[in-house]
Amino acid sequence: MTSPEDDLTVAIADRPGDPDKGIAEALGHLNLDDFRDKVVCVKPNETTADPDDKTACTQADTLRATIRYIKTLRPKSIVVSGGSGAKPTGEVFKILGYDEVIAEEGVESFDHNKPPFMEVDLTYGPQRKVVVNPRVLEYERVVSLAQLKVHRTATVTMAIKNIAMSFPCAEYYGHSRVQQEFHPHNILKDKQAFLVGMALRFPIHLAIVSGHPAMIGTGPVGGKAVETGLVIAGRNAVAVDSVGAFLLGFETNGVQHLRQAVEVGLGETYMSPDRDGGEGRLIIKGLPVKEATRIFRVAAYGEAF
Repeated sequence: MTSPEDDLTVAIADRPGDPDKGIAEALGHLNLDDFRDKVVCVKPNETTADPDDKTACTQADTLRATIRYIKTLRPKSIVVSGGSGAKPTGEVFKILGYDEVIAEEGVESFDHNKPPFMEVDLTYGPQRKVVVNPRVLEYERVVSLAQLKVHRTATVTMAIKNIAMSFPCAEYYGHSRVQQEFHPHNILKDKQAFLVGMALRFPIHLAIVSGHPAMIGTGPVGGKAVETGLVIAGRNAVAVDSVGAFLLGFETNGVQHLRQAVEVGLGETYMSPDRDGGEGRLIIKGLPVKEATRIFRVAAYGEAF
């Protein structure tokens, strides 16, 4: 059973060059007992990749480390669920080396971009109905395995956006979804609010944000890749993403979907100690946010400043 404290706990690890230890260390601080005997979806960030540039996506060794840790929780099954944006999911999985990981670990792979299509109601945001593959409604525990990145229109892209912009079927809307090749939508009228609407409808049960690599400058693709050993994890995606946003240089009020998520009761966020006198209600385990920020800034900019 989980408790209110579980939703307030964010764990941070720093294991450069060792995703297995980084994932295990961060997740070891969390209560994940309720994953036992459940159908667990692991959703990596597989937005798009080329053989010569895989930096915008979850790396294969991070996916492997996550699957191996989830196995220790004794789930009923594990499904690596993908829905790439710019290219067919299978093509991106192959480029990233996910196929080898999935085969070696003996877990299932599923492309939720494909039909059948099902219309689902949303209660918040500019898009009040969204078309998904009904399989995504069968996942009993959803793990958003995201990257620490900035984003041109969403400000940041981490655990929340990793699910929200992937579950809508690209084979219904078109590759990419934002171009609306096949069916029009209102997502772009207020993408930030759309992310909140999706987070309300499709709960994330475990948020993992990896800095292997992180991305600064611009995103979600084509930015500067920054290699760190940081892993941020927690049961509440709003809390986890707010810590990641802080490392990238954004307060909660500077990321509109995080601010709106707090307003609708989806979670608490990190508050900068130097501005608010404390970290709010969040419980930080493992590496302190101040040290994680220093590590990130040195890796990204060459100095902590």
